Amino acid sequence: MLPLVAIIGKPNVGKSTLFNRFVGKRKAIVSPTPGTTRDRHYAEIEGKKPYLLIDTGGIESKTEGVIEDNIIAQAKLALDEADLILFMIDAKEGMTADDHHVAQLVRKSGKKLIMVASKCDSGMEDISEIISLGFGAPIMIAATHKIGIEELQKSIHKHIRKEKDTQKKKKTAPQKEKIRLAMLGRPNVGKSSLINKLFGSEKLIVSDIAGTTIDSTDIDFEYHHNTYTLVDTAGIRRRGKIEKGIEKYSFLRSLQAGDKADICVLLIDGEEGITAQDQHIASYILERYPGVIIAVNKLDLMESGEETRNEFAHQLLHKFEFMPWAPLVFVSAKTGKNIDKILELAQNIKATRQHRIETGKLNRWLQKIILKHQPTGTGRKIPKLFFMSQVDINPPHFIIQVNNEEYFHFSYLRYLENQLRDTFGFEGTAIKFQMKSKEERFKKHSQ
Repeated sequence: MLPLVAIIGKPNVGKSTLFNRFVGKRKAIVSPTPGTTRDRHYAEIEGKKPYLLIDTGGIESKTEGVIEDNIIAQAKLALDEADLILFMIDAKEGMTADDHHVAQLVRKSGKKLIMVASKCDSGMEDISEIISLGFGAPIMIAATHKIGIEELQKSIHKHIRKEKDTQKKKKTAPQKEKIRLAMLGRPNVGKSSLINKLFGSEKLIVSDIAGTTIDSTDIDFEYHHNTYTLVDTAGIRRRGKIEKGIEKYSFLRSLQAGDKADICVLLIDGEEGITAQDQHIASYILERYPGVIIAVNKLDLMESGEETRNEFAHQLLHKFEFMPWAPLVFVSAKTGKNIDKILELAQNIKATRQHRIETGKLNRWLQKIILKHQPTGTGRKIPKLFFMSQVDINPPHFIIQVNNEEYFHFSYLRYLENQLRDTFGFEGTAIKFQMKSKEERFKKHSQ
């Protein structure tokens, strides 16, 4: 297992900025608003001595509200998990009561630490107060301008020690391919609760207040010898309801999580029923061609009986007629019922997304389908299909050479996809279909 390095400090000292600098991209939301980072964020920092970096929410000596208490609880969990602590203090602001409170927690933990003085843009900041804490001289950085980052990295490498067994295991054991799952849905439908039940611990902050999760959070784990990365995301509101600032960024991060996912789990509140926003989120998902699982939560609160579930499934099939291939599972984040089915379905869908059909077999199938139902033309234009090939997997991507794609009605492409699924499967994954005009290709060659 890789060493864990946790960034700890009071709110708004630059923890997420440093985290993003190390990761090399804006993985954590950065904002001058205290409390923006709520859950812990993990990222593997590669190199000769790789390690896991943890970004945490700010720790305060006094809090007001359940969410603030949960933020601190998450930071303390990171403190317990860490092999090395980066204790950050804002050098421009100077020491505060919150800094002293964090220092007490760090001292009690007994963990190895590196003091970090942030926002040292000029290099003339007074760090005497930080030194007086007794943890040694801090490394002065300005993450935004890359000042002191290289020195900090070297210091981290000096502190972390990997066990020889772990090092040998990393060299000899083949890396398992991870299945990346993104948990998407409206605010407060139970995404974080579902993940917590899956892990059997409070991995994420859970609250009845809508909008508790504002950033996406990655968690790696294994289930039945398969490796997964689970992504919890902020609830996606209707566009008109998305406020500027942090919530807008949270919305974008949720969509980005869907972009990078192999499989998106669309969670629907079984008690509230299917809403227009659920349909909108499904359309966002489809634009990215992932695998899809529809999970209906709060099974424990729905009326008991198979008849109720069948009625709900019928409604869902009607309202999600644009993706009838997505499997449906009824779950309960409260009791844990059927949660394991999500992972089992994900494993099957991952295999389906990697399925490739031989070109010869594909074209023999195409000729049979054309004979079964000829495409109708527009006026005097006669649509013709010549050749079909699968050009990619994850998602399955098919290209059909035609005389002119404008001659075809969109319904015929849907017909081809439905027939393809009936013959070859592809349950649970979106399929990318394209028509390429042969006439257009000839025009380009002649120019």
